[in-house]
Amino acid sequence: MFQPTTYTRLLMRAVPLLNVPVAAIASSPLLGGMLRRNIALITYTGRRSGRVVTIPVAYRHRGDTIDIAANLPDAKTWWRNFLGEGAPMTLRIDGVECAGHAVAHRDRTGPVTVTVRLDAS
Repeated sequence: MFQPTTYTRLLMRAVPLLNVPVAAIASSPLLGGMLRRNIALITYTGRRSGRVVTIPVAYRHRGDTIDIAANLPDAKTWWRNFLGEGAPMTLRIDGVECAGHAVAHRDRTGPVTVTVRLDAS
């Protein structure tokens, strides 16, 4: 199980506070260009809360598949919405909305990757 250090605990508390300005910068026509090359905004519906959530994530694009690494997965909950059969997700990549189906995979060593298969369109 993950045992956070003092530094990690502080970082885990800061991440939600950083999501808002990072999302705003990524959406900005002036500053967003550089950030959007590596950051996508994902939107999904929480499986328990039913709440629509949008957060910025780093991603890697491979054809019709997007890979999202959930760093420090034990400190985050968003990726758990995509366990098992997965769930729908919308991504905003370079200002373009893309719909897809996301499934979370956890390696034995702990890292989590959420793989999104983009819908054909």
